[in-house]
Amino acid sequence: MAIQWYPGHMHKARKEIEEAMPQVDLVIEVLDARIPYSSENPMVSKLRGDKPCIKLLNKSDLADPDITAQWIEYLEREQGVKATAITTLQPGMLKMLPDLCRKLVPSRDKTEKDIRTMIMGIPNVGKSTIINTLAGRVIAKTGNEPAVTKTQQRINLRNGIVLSDTPGILWPKVDNEASSYRLAVTGAIKDTAMEYEDVALFAAGYFLTAYPKEICERYNLSELPHDDMALLEEIGRKRGALRPGGRIDLHKASELLLHEYRSGKIGLLSLETPAMAEIEKAEVERILAEKAAEKAAKLEAEKLKRSGKRHND
Repeated sequence: MAIQWYPGHMHKARKEIEEAMPQVDLVIEVLDARIPYSSENPMVSKLRGDKPCIKLLNKSDLADPDITAQWIEYLEREQGVKATAITTLQPGMLKMLPDLCRKLVPSRDKTEKDIRTMIMGIPNVGKSTIINTLAGRVIAKTGNEPAVTKTQQRINLRNGIVLSDTPGILWPKVDNEASSYRLAVTGAIKDTAMEYEDVALFAAGYFLTAYPKEICERYNLSELPHDDMALLEEIGRKRGALRPGGRIDLHKASELLLHEYRSGKIGLLSLETPAMAEIEKAEVERILAEKAAEKAAKLEAEKLKRSGKRHND
């Protein structure tokens, strides 16, 4: 499944972020703790350059804690990056953020000037809720649908930190197909822009491999279904997602699986590990290199063709 979703406001936001970045001291990137690799916008690292970065792994209350710990260690291998797991259900977890900003930008703190930060993240990752918690008042609009924030705004937190909010940005094309599916499974992409059954089959296949115990317990299964389709059909039977004649309503069964995953009812399940990300990054690089080589060969062939035509003329 290839996701290509780039509304006009996102293109405009990218240009505005690029123009504002030279005046920013530190970047705060909000990631989904269940999919830190897939929810990490590659444009952020390109735009921030060597500026320090705090990566907030939000929705950690829905993620596998052991895998989240692996992600924190993995992300902090990068120079100038500090990672921490949070959940907006526990606002107190964000109290450490101002002090962390000061530690990463000591030069601004010494001059008693406000530390200029920019908060970034993909749609529906909880960024607006984090801003409202830090500000102690409702400033950013929140909602369960992705892409609620449409414009940038500056917020003075009155504690030595000035925060620039940005719209949630998805990049023009997700090159890694597995990341496309994970973004859809977690709800980062509007449900109207995806095929429920297709996405649910991806989730079902992964859960059968990575979290068989949790799946059996949630859906009261005596034995593990043999594949993704069998799991969806079993969920349909167990939950009465049936059509006339007793046929399984796959769409309804898919909705059940995805909604129960997103709400944490199945358990604390992460969709990717650092080891998986390393393998997939290498594969994406290989595919992109092949595409670049094909494009270069095609351009060279066209160039030779034009050159030969001119010679014949």
